[in-house]
Amino acid sequence: MNNEINKNPKLFPPAPTLKKLIGPSFIILALGLGSGEVILWPYLASNYGLGIVWGACLGITFQYFINMEIERYTLVKGESIFVGTAKIFKKAPYWFIFSTFLGFGLPGIIAASAQIFGSVLGIENFKWLAILFLILIGIILSTGKTVYGMMEKITKTVILLGIPFIFILTIILASSADWSLLAQGIVGKGEGFWFLPSGIALATFLAAFAYSGAGGNLNLTQSIYIKEKGYGMGQYSQKIVGLFANFKNKQQVKLIGENFVATPENLKNFKKWWKLISLEHLLVFWFIGLLSMMFLMLLSFVTTHGVLGTAEGINFVIFEGQIIGQLLFPALGTFFLVVISIMLFQTQLGVMDSTSRIMAENVAIKTLAKKSNSDINLSKIYFGFVWAQIMFGIILFLFNFYDPKTLIILGAVINAFAMFVHIGLTSWVNYKQLPSSCQPKLWRRLIMLGIFLFFAFFSGVVLIDKFF
Repeated sequence: MNNEINKNPKLFPPAPTLKKLIGPSFIILALGLGSGEVILWPYLASNYGLGIVWGACLGITFQYFINMEIERYTLVKGESIFVGTAKIFKKAPYWFIFSTFLGFGLPGIIAASAQIFGSVLGIENFKWLAILFLILIGIILSTGKTVYGMMEKITKTVILLGIPFIFILTIILASSADWSLLAQGIVGKGEGFWFLPSGIALATFLAAFAYSGAGGNLNLTQSIYIKEKGYGMGQYSQKIVGLFANFKNKQQVKLIGENFVATPENLKNFKKWWKLISLEHLLVFWFIGLLSMMFLMLLSFVTTHGVLGTAEGINFVIFEGQIIGQLLFPALGTFFLVVISIMLFQTQLGVMDSTSRIMAENVAIKTLAKKSNSDINLSKIYFGFVWAQIMFGIILFLFNFYDPKTLIILGAVINAFAMFVHIGLTSWVNYKQLPSSCQPKLWRRLIMLGIFLFFAFFSGVVLIDKFF
C-alpha cells in the first residue's frame, strides 16, 4: 500500500467533552437490536425461560472488550483496523470481503421485519414485502448525502424512542415474581436447570451469544465509525462524506493514518481519550444494550412463555403483540409490532451500510496496494456492494428461502466463526503495530485471550454438532 509510513508525526489531539464523543456506540448498538436483542434472546426466553439471561450478559460484556480493542487501534493510528491488519496479513482483505458478504448477505433481519409488519397488514406471503423493504434500503443509502451523519441520526432516534417504549411495557406487565426469575437468570439459575436447559439447540444459543451486540465483522466497523467521528488521531483522517456526490469521478483516497511521538503530553492526551471513550462505550453500548436485552427477554417471557407455537420461526413476536393487545388494549399491541418492525428495518439499514463500508474499504486497500497513485472511486465500490447484497437477498427470497429465524441463525453461526478470527487478528495487530505505551494492560490481554478461546471452543462444538 502506498504511503505506508507517514514521516511527519502529528500531535495527539486533546480530548473533548464526553458529550461530543457520543455517536458511534449508538450505531453499533443499533446494529445488534434486530438480531440478538429483538429476535434470538427473546426467542430463547420465550421457549426456555429466563435461566439463560447470563448468556446475554456475558455476550455483550465480551463484545464491550472486543470493541474497545478495535477502537484502541484507530484511536492511536487514525486508520481503520482493516488497514492495520493488511500491513501484516496481505491476504486479510479477501477474508474480510468473503466472510462479511457470506455472514450478512443472508437477509434474515429484513425478512423478520417484513413478516412482523405483514402480520399487522394481514399479508401472509411477506417475501414480496421483504423485497420491497430491501429496495427501499438501497434507495435510502444511495441518496443519502452524508451517510455517517444520516445513520447516526436515524439510530439515535430509533433507540431513544423504541427502547423506552419497550421498557415501559415491560414494567407494566412484569410481576415481582418475573423480576425475581430475571435476577436468578443473571447467575444462570433457571426453572429446573443451571446455565443451559435440556433440549436447547447449541447453534441457536451460539447465534444469540454472537449477536449480543453487533456480532461478526460488524464489530470492526466501530473502527471506521470512530475514525469518521474524529476520535484521537482519527481527527487527521479523510472523512468519507457525500459518498455519491462524486459518483462518476475518481477521488483521492487516503486510508493510511498518522504517527505521533510518545511525548508526555501526547500520552497524557491518549490516556484522557481512552478513559472517555471507554466510559462512552460502557454507558451507551454495554449498559443500554444490556438493559435492552434483559427487558426484551423479560417481556417475551411474560407474554409468550408456555404459549404453543412460539418455537416456530419468529411467531413469538407476533404472539407478543397479540397478548399485549389482550392484556392492555388492542391498539397498543399493534403499535408494539410496528415499533419492532421499524427497529428491525433500521438494523438491516445499518447492517447494509456497515458491511458495504467494510467490503469497499478492503477492496480499496488491495487496489491501492497495486497502484502508484491514490485515485479510486470509493463511492462506486460502496454502491456496488450495497446493491449486490440487495440482489443476493432478492434472489434468495424469489427461491423461497425466506424464513427469518433460519436465515438469522445461519448467518450468526458464520459470524461467530468470523468473530473468532477477527479477535485474534485485532489482538495481534495491536501487539505488533501499537507503541508499548498504548498497548492493552496484561489483564485486558488475558480477557481477550479468554474470549478468543471461548469462540474457538463454541464454534468448534457447533460445527461438530452440525456436520459430524
